[in-house]
Parts: sequence; structure tokens; C-alpha cells
Amino acid sequence: MKKLVLPLSLMVPFLIFSQQRKKDTATTRVTDIEEVVFQKKSTGRTNDLTNVRISAKEAKSVASINGGIEGLLKTLPSVNSNTELSSQYMVRGGNYDENLIYINDIEIYRPFLIRNSQQEGMSIINPDMVSTVNFSAGGFEAKYGDKMSSALNIYYREPEKFEVSGEASLIGGRLTTGLASKNKKFTALFSGRYRNTNLVLNTLKEDTDFNPTYWDFQSYLNYHVSDKFSMSFIGYYSKNDYEMIPKAKSVTFGSLQQPITVNIGYAGKENDQYKNMMGTFSMNYKPADKWKLTLDAFAYQNREREYYTIQSAYELQTFDPVTQQPVTSFDVGGQIEHARNDLFVRTYGTQFRAKFSPNVNTDFEVGFKYEKENLKDFTNEWKLVDSAGYSLPRPEVIDPRTGTTGDLKLAYYIAGQNNIEPTRLSAYAQYSQKFYWGASKVFVNAGVRVANWSFNKETIFSPRAQFAIKPDWESDMLFKISGGIYYQSPFYKEIKDLDGNFNSNIKSQRSIQVILANDYEFQMYDRPFKLTTELYYKKMDNLIPYYMDNVRIRYSGQNNSKGYAYGIDTRLFGEFVPGVDSWLSASYARVYENIDGRGDIPRPTDQRLRFAMFYQDYMPSFPSMRVNLTLVYAMGLPTGAPVLFNSNGQPDFGSAYNYQQTLPAYKRVDLGLTKVFIDPKEKNKRSGFWGNFEELTLGVQVFNAFNINNTVANQWITDYNSNYMYPVPVRLTGRFFNVKLEFKL
Repeated sequence: MKKLVLPLSLMVPFLIFSQQRKKDTATTRVTDIEEVVFQKKSTGRTNDLTNVRISAKEAKSVASINGGIEGLLKTLPSVNSNTELSSQYMVRGGNYDENLIYINDIEIYRPFLIRNSQQEGMSIINPDMVSTVNFSAGGFEAKYGDKMSSALNIYYREPEKFEVSGEASLIGGRLTTGLASKNKKFTALFSGRYRNTNLVLNTLKEDTDFNPTYWDFQSYLNYHVSDKFSMSFIGYYSKNDYEMIPKAKSVTFGSLQQPITVNIGYAGKENDQYKNMMGTFSMNYKPADKWKLTLDAFAYQNREREYYTIQSAYELQTFDPVTQQPVTSFDVGGQIEHARNDLFVRTYGTQFRAKFSPNVNTDFEVGFKYEKENLKDFTNEWKLVDSAGYSLPRPEVIDPRTGTTGDLKLAYYIAGQNNIEPTRLSAYAQYSQKFYWGASKVFVNAGVRVANWSFNKETIFSPRAQFAIKPDWESDMLFKISGGIYYQSPFYKEIKDLDGNFNSNIKSQRSIQVILANDYEFQMYDRPFKLTTELYYKKMDNLIPYYMDNVRIRYSGQNNSKGYAYGIDTRLFGEFVPGVDSWLSASYARVYENIDGRGDIPRPTDQRLRFAMFYQDYMPSFPSMRVNLTLVYAMGLPTGAPVLFNSNGQPDFGSAYNYQQTLPAYKRVDLGLTKVFIDPKEKNKRSGFWGNFEELTLGVQVFNAFNINNTVANQWITDYNSNYMYPVPVRLTGRFFNVKLEFKL
């Protein structure tokens, strides 16, 4: 089998081939055709021009610790992540909180208090239940809510017959059961998952006892009363328990000329719990072929507890690069970190959506949503830093002759008790149309949404539009432009300042976006390929500055910043190997902000250059032996020192300007090798016991195949003698071999 190898220079639109018209097309086509069918109607069909469809089958097979949909999303050019332990992602300079996630058009939420990627556990999206995945990296249509970066919409599937499928591996497993009545009026899908990443976390270079357990249960029920009326229910419950008892850690950093080692000893432990529940009930009614009405009722509850008290002592040393003997001991010190944080979030409401399609090329959609929120937050968190007997920041000396000092100063103290019950209203209307413009195909999608939140008494207005044209050229080209005004409607994280209080004067962050895109489909080596190129620019204001504490985002609680982002994304998609899809992604992106008029500075999500690949292959002589590979290279994200507090105890984001560091580049390769014993595509069914299986595979996954020590964040340690702050890297996991068995009955 001859494989296709393409140079990176192909990641540029082939515009030079697009100037020839198709011969005789204009003379034979009638320009007043009523139906212009660009896309057949199917489950999860969308009119969004910015949409990228992800294969649910490929998402199940991808080699990733978290696996699933997000693992595949991270190989797209517009998506960035610097940790493999988290399912969260950043899109085009946005942070984790700027992404919309839907299941069957119902918005879902993630846990809020998780600060460390080790704590996160599983994504709410169960790949066993997924039918269709639609993802937009920006410029999305008006029916999606008020976020500034991306929209991910997952549609769950209905089983067609009785089925049982499952997975078992060294880090967990899942079991899924599907049911369907004979007339298929009633279908049910149930799935439970369990995961324990203790073995993976043991690849960290530290002496720590981990006991992270995550499990969840989901159900999806459908009852088709008639051809016109149906009802469905989605239920979800998850429980994450994270226990950590650190003992000791040694980290070497610095340079070859001056290697520095910090030795840390610990006492205490961390014990966190996260419980999430969600239920949605939907009714779908089609009074006629041209109409579709949907009424949803939903409820979501999140109960989080973050408890830890950890004392640590450290010693900074330098070593001779030749003899490796200690030369200088810079400093000794310690710190105590303490938190008793509790959060209760409950949201419930209803939404109504109507869609009218007078013909196959025209859609009118309207929707209205009412949501009641209940947020109860109790925060008690502080940190004491001690260096050579002095607490930092050092107390004021009242009498230097006697050494009498002032009050004890904490590095920070966050305390708050908040309880609010606001109401959120939103509505949208949009219009979609396909038609011919001369001999060219044209698609238009335009809409507007409006929203109001009673907590800050703010009303936002968000117009959005998309336009695409497919010229009548010899080359198969599609040109697109999309954009509008997008808001980041504040919620729990944005309204909470660094003192621990809710700010009722907070306003929505705003982003004005423009995206230019080109899709080019072509044949090479008699195989289909598609090259997508997108240019984008975002102008942002009313921004709320933040810093990233590992994977938790801490906002200032003030709209005192503005910024902009720009970049280019390219993706080459196709059959590099006949019969299976693979792709290459490359992007260049920058994002800046200006806090309090001090000047432009890179935001903590400034991505710069990134390259990713998802590759699938098989052995020609043994097609049952298959391989998939994910590769990511991303330049390091900027990271400043933790926000400092002034003499009045108020946070000062000026430290972001004074202490600028950049994390090392994120480099990772994950490899999956699979032996297919029973393939559902096989015509010859097996007999006996093995005849009960529709699918059976056994695989080996190699996570972090090259054992690269990636860095997710910096832990800042102060040398009291020089007041210099050393960025001590927080490492990610090393190489890990996982064995995975999958089956379907």
C-alpha cells in the first residue's frame, strides 16, 4: 500500500486552480430552481456555516486519557489545551469558561471549583451514546447562547434494537445497554462509567498518595406517540471524589549553567467532592411537514466541596553542573494552604423553539428561554508563606530596636458568603436561505438574540450573520464570511472577585468577531481531501482580567480591560490511507489585553503557533490490525506570578506586567494499537458463543509515548534574601501503557 505524504506547504488554499468555470454549466442550468439541496436532512442537522462535524466512531477510538469527544477536538487547529488530564479546552484565545456545550440543544455546565486537572475526572459527554457532534470555533448562529469562543452541540442516538456494549481498561470501564420496542415507538439507552486514574498519576515524579474515583450514570429515553408527537428524557448523575496526601517532591529546573533543585516536604491532605445532577424532558410536535415545535424543561444541580489543609517546607539549592554536588543553599521556607470552600448551584427552567421550513431551502427559527438560578457560595481560603522566619509579605516593623512587629500578614485571604437567586431570560430569531446567484450557490444565515439577567439588570443584544458562496468553478471551492457581536454573559466565576464577594455591577464581556474562510475539496491519488483555511479577528471590550491557577480561572470581578485577538487556522482532512480519515492541523494565533490602560500584554491563553495531527492506519495484509495516533505541538502559554495583594489587602493585577514568564512548549504523542477480533462489517457471522458478539477488539494504548515532561503551570517560590520569585514547574504525567477491551453484543 502506498501511503500519501503531503508537504506542509499544502496547508494553503489552492486559489490558483479556482479561476476556471465548469464548461457548459451556465447554459444548461436553470437559475430559478426552487430547491437547492446542499445537504440532506438528518439527525443533528444544522444550518451553521461555521460548523465542523466530528465522527462519534473516531472519538471512541482516539488514544486519550480522557478519551471521547474532547480528545478529538484538541486535534483541531482552533482548539488548544496544555494538559491531557482535563477535558477542558481553549478556542482562539478564549479560556475554558468561554465555550458553550449542549446535549440535544440543552446547555450543560461543568464543575466550577476544580483547580487542578487531576481532579476533573470524566467529561459529561458519553461517547457510547453519541450520534452527531457539531462544533463551531466562532461566528456561530444566533440560536446558541452568549459565550465568546465556541459552541459544541452533541446529539444522543436512539438504539434500533437490543444491544449491550462495554469497555474495560486499567483506568476504568463503561457499560451501555440499549432497548427498542418492535415498532420502535419506545427506545432507551442506559450507560454507566467508572474511572480511577491512580495508575496514571503515579507517573508523576513525586511521592504522593492519590485516590481519585469518578463515576456517572446517564439515560436517554424516547417515546414516539405518533409520527407527529414524541417525548424524550435525559438523566445524568455523577460523583467525583478526589483524595490526595502529598509526602515529598523534588523538582529540578533552571539552566544547564545554573541548575536549581527545590526539595519539598508535605503534611496534610486534600479531600474534594463534586456531585452533578441533570434532567431534561422534551416534547417534539410536528403539526405539518413544514413545522417543528419543541418544548424543553430542564433542571441542573451541582454540589461541590473543596477541603484541604496542606503544610509544606522547601529548600532551594544549586548544584555544580560537573560534580552534581550542592553548592549554594539559597533559602529555606514553608507555607500553609487552607481552604474550606462549598458551592451549591441549581438552575431550572424551560425553553420553547419553533422552526418553519416553507421549502427545503428555507428555515425560520425562533426560541425563548426562561431560567431560574440559585447560587450559594461559601469561601474560606488563605495562604501563609514563611521564609527564614518571616511571613511574606513581611509584617511592618514598629520598633526596629526591639524587633516588635505588626500583625501577621497572609499571602492572600479570600472569604465570602453569597446567596443569590436571579432570573435569566433570552430569546432568538434567525433566518436561513439557500439559493442560486447566477450559476453560483449561495447560503445565508442571519439572526439576532437578546438576553436579560436580573442580577446585574443588564440587557444584551447580539446580531449575528453568515454568508457563503460556492462559485461555478472547475475547482470545488466554498467561500464563507461570518461574524457578529458576541457576549460572555457572566455567571458564578465572573461575578466573584478576588475578595470572595459577588459583584452586582459586573457587565457582560463583549467580542466583535469577523471570520473569513475557504473550503477546497479535491482528489489526490484517487482519494478525497478537503483543505479548510480560516482567518479571524476579534475586538473585545468590557473584559474581566483573570489569571489561571492550573485549570481554574480566577477573575478580578471588574470590567477594567479590553483586548483583541487574531489568527489563521488550516486543516487538511482526507484519506491519507484508503478507507480511513485523518487530518493535519496548523494555526497561528495571538490574543492581547490592556488592563487599566497600562498597555497591551498577552492574555494567559495566548496560543501562538500550534500543530496537531490525528492519523489512522491499518496493515494491508492484516486489516484487523489498526493504529491511531494523535500528535500535538503547541508553544507555551504565558504565565505570570500569582496576583499580588497590596498593603490594603486588595488584589493588584499589575503583577501580570512585572512578572512575565512563558511555559515550555507542550509536546505530546499518544498511540493506540488495536486488534479487531470481530468486525461488525464482516459478512460471515460466527457461530456458537462468539456469534453473540457484534464487535470485539483488544488494544494497547501508549500515553505520552516519548515520555515528555510537560508543564501545566508554575508554582512560585520566593527567595527572601533577594526577593526573587522562582517559577517551579508543575509537571504533567509521564509515559503510561493502558490495555483496553471493547465489545458489543
